[in-house]
Amino acid sequence: MPALIVVGAQWGDEGKGKVTDLVGQSVDWVVKFNGGNNAGHTIVVGDQKFGLHLIPAGILSPTVTPVIGNGVVVDLEVMFAEIQMLEEAGVDCSRLKVSLNAHIIPPYNKVMDGLAERSLGERKIGTTGRGIGPTYADKMNRIGLRIQDLFDESILRQKVRSALSGKNFVIEKQFSEEPIDPETISDQLLSYADKVRPMVFDCTTELNLALDRGETILLEGGQATMLDIDHGTYPFVTSSSCTAGGACSGSGIGPTRIDRVIGIAKAYTTRVGEGPFPTELFGKEGEDLRQAGGEFGVTTGRPRRTGWFDSVVARYAARVNGLTDLVITKLDVLSKYDEIPVCVAYDVDGQRFEELPADQTAFHHAQPIYEMLPGWKEDITGCETFADLPTKAQEYIHRLEELSGCRISVVGVGADRAATIVRHQLLD
Repeated sequence: MPALIVVGAQWGDEGKGKVTDLVGQSVDWVVKFNGGNNAGHTIVVGDQKFGLHLIPAGILSPTVTPVIGNGVVVDLEVMFAEIQMLEEAGVDCSRLKVSLNAHIIPPYNKVMDGLAERSLGERKIGTTGRGIGPTYADKMNRIGLRIQDLFDESILRQKVRSALSGKNFVIEKQFSEEPIDPETISDQLLSYADKVRPMVFDCTTELNLALDRGETILLEGGQATMLDIDHGTYPFVTSSSCTAGGACSGSGIGPTRIDRVIGIAKAYTTRVGEGPFPTELFGKEGEDLRQAGGEFGVTTGRPRRTGWFDSVVARYAARVNGLTDLVITKLDVLSKYDEIPVCVAYDVDGQRFEELPADQTAFHHAQPIYEMLPGWKEDITGCETFADLPTKAQEYIHRLEELSGCRISVVGVGADRAATIVRHQLLD
């Protein structure tokens, strides 16, 4: 049976949670493989709306085992607050599994995150300040804390003291702030040990054994392609591997066991934080699209930057991830427009670019070249099949498919779980 990957094909917030929830009803496992609580999924089930930040969207499917993989960084306080929220809403969280090798976000890394962003001044990246970046940095510097360290008190205290010896020097000398007490931090983290213990497991071994048994695994990505640490708009990126390749390293499932890679993109484009965004809209035009799409962060509540669909980015995402399918969400948001621009190429200092410029400076100066497509000016939220869509809406999807170089298998026409048109099955 297959392993499938779901990744964002833009700058995040594309609706990955809804798609994971949709497909997750027919799989056995849903595994989050990267990121932390710096991104959120909004999932609407009937009259209930769930804002998930750390726990995989598969938690809402009662037959699924949701997993926080080894590539995720875990804020224990956030995880248990999310569990409490879900349980109060009647969701069973006893199935949740957490990799022993996942890294913990210690409280001191939230402090370091804020101080680092402050020091950048006008060059700030626009992080969420949740300690994600410093925790991934600790992981690479081999001074990180893993979930398994909670079960060896002497090791955990030793690691916290070691990490803070360097961080406190920076906190005191560079920022003139009070040092952080390592024993207080250790006590905080150790208080979670008994609560976490029933959830932990050997992620790599168990997931591969599940595939051997013929079970189906969906690998759920956080953030998106253009925020990938290697392939995104560096340095305005997140700190983890958000592309399909990251699903393998973040779960321990080898690439030859992946059957399908599903990319998610909005019918337009949004971005949170700093960095280049060629199709960005400003003023009233940008605000109108923001309000129509409800474009405010699930995690932070901050307004998202908005712009038209960028097919150059979509083509790039299709190649980098090896997409087999593309899901277009929020098509209904565009129903108000007479004409809809779609970016088909860039102009960079008079030179036309059909593909994403490899040079970051060139991409920063890219100006969109638009093709105007006719709007449909009809409410499509009740459409159940592709044939139900207005002809112009169908044509819009066909054109995005052509420009993206990847078949569009699913179209979202509303926020609810049921407001989804399936053109090609994502799970055969």
